[in-house]
Amino acid sequence: MIAKLSGRLDETGPDWAVIDVGGVGYLVHCSARTLTALGALGEGCRVFTDLQVSETDLRLLGFATSAERDWFRLLTGVQGVGSKVALAILSALSPAELRDACAAGDAATVTRAQGVGPKLAARIVNELKDRAGALPGGGAMAVPLPAGGVGADALSALQNLGFKPAVAASAVAQAQSELGEDAGLNELVRVALRRAAG
Repeated sequence: MIAKLSGRLDETGPDWAVIDVGGVGYLVHCSARTLTALGALGEGCRVFTDLQVSETDLRLLGFATSAERDWFRLLTGVQGVGSKVALAILSALSPAELRDACAAGDAATVTRAQGVGPKLAARIVNELKDRAGALPGGGAMAVPLPAGGVGADALSALQNLGFKPAVAASAVAQAQSELGEDAGLNELVRVALRRAAG
């Protein structure tokens, strides 16, 4: 199964993107949130993926974070929620907002998604409330930004190279945890670049 794609953003539509990976264009269906996170045409991008197979269709779904993909899988496990409805929910709500809504039994928040009425929202919240706490909500966005010193300099370096703040912060945090607090700037940037590009 295809779990992740890293390549160049070739083309986008209202709910899809074509990602060029070594000359092969993958059509990936995405939430509006993921499409925004992919960046500009021609730029490098990465998506976590889920492959759905039916009798009539093969569909590759793409997500900006693994947390978003995990929530997509949970949502499509609820009766009445197909891939289009799940993407609509993830377009309207971040994984953190969805987690909080399910944990609080707040069906009204879920109805903000296009095509989700009160009955379906109530079913989603009831079925997922017990599992909401087990999944991360924020993905890379939940990573705290380095407050100062070498970490902040490394974060700035990655952002200057074109990485989005959330991706850069996550990569620097991983590099700092791998190298320890005494790591020098050059080494930290080198390892963080590997993490951000991987």
